[in-house]
Amino acid sequence: MNLSDAGARFAKRAALCLTAALLVACAGGSDKAKPAELITNSPKLGVRLAWTTRIDAVNFPLDIAVTSVNTISNATIIVASGDGVVINFDAASGRQLWRAQAGKTLAAGVGSDAGFAAVVTTANELITFDNGREVWRQKLGTSSYTAPLVAGGKVFVLGSDRAISAFELADGKKLWSQKKSTEALTLRQSGVLLMVSETLVSSASGRLLGINPLDGNVRWSTPIATARGTNEIERLVDLVGRVSKSGDVVCARAYRISVGCVNTLRGNLVWAKPAVGLEGVQDDTRTLFGSESDGKVIAWNRVNGERLWQTEQLLNRNLSAPAVLDKAIAVGDSSGFLHFLSKTDGSPLNRVATDGSAMAAAPVVVGATLVVVTRNGGVFGFVAE
Repeated sequence: MNLSDAGARFAKRAALCLTAALLVACAGGSDKAKPAELITNSPKLGVRLAWTTRIDAVNFPLDIAVTSVNTISNATIIVASGDGVVINFDAASGRQLWRAQAGKTLAAGVGSDAGFAAVVTTANELITFDNGREVWRQKLGTSSYTAPLVAGGKVFVLGSDRAISAFELADGKKLWSQKKSTEALTLRQSGVLLMVSETLVSSASGRLLGINPLDGNVRWSTPIATARGTNEIERLVDLVGRVSKSGDVVCARAYRISVGCVNTLRGNLVWAKPAVGLEGVQDDTRTLFGSESDGKVIAWNRVNGERLWQTEQLLNRNLSAPAVLDKAIAVGDSSGFLHFLSKTDGSPLNRVATDGSAMAAAPVVVGATLVVVTRNGGVFGFVAE
């Protein structure tokens, strides 16, 4: 299949996914290619299931919020289901700490700063909870598919139009709001929204943005990818979560175009390399890891973007963004398997099953526990030994 054929087929799929001027991120590689057969599992890394529980189905772009109280031994996670239930679990044991109800179906979440948690409903409401108790809800001017960011006594919301609004955490008072993006199309999946030192980092039109969190003014704007093609669908360029942060450097993926890193202190591009992926990236400060749309898993040198290794053993298995452990990375596939690969060369170390459904969020590492949430609502805590 040549590049023009691939572009035409992508454009055709994309056109079918247009809803309310948004481009839905159509899962899967080219033409629903047959997933690679899994090789016999020969464990070289011990992995045990520490705990498991269930929530309702997760049918929105979930971000697993990781919180900590004083020490990592007290770390917790906050997850949510599509029906509006928000739950705080102890990451080590899976014990439920509190449970809240948004009262409406969810479109984005969860953001948290340990005490407070925030979600966005499909009715475009921003709701905040304080240790499970609803404290306020605020109507938004647009939809959102990115977990709110709770930081510095504020709640920041990235709209589907890639404009940011800021609210006072204590009472929900609106502090400022940016003008909407001029881009006709954006992805209906999580974007970039995080705090790095005193800078709010977000994205628009393939650029990573450094924003003053006090007033919403843009301090710097650095492209990781640029638009290409002859029509709006082909020219779509958008950055996706989750991103990798190490010190002042943030690395992110431009949907189906590239991976790149930006120094947020100076606002300059460190490097950018072509990459055809749909999901975010993660790192261990030295190496950046990501999965491509066709199932390749790639490792880049985080300093200069040099490709270190690539594995094709999981082709066309619709992989999640990776999580990074001490000796391995872990990626989930659409059949509910969690694959542990060597950080050194991508070779398989182990494989464990969940509940047979795809990952609903990028897996996260919390202390010694790897937490996974599936589309069917399975929540699993694994420990690699």
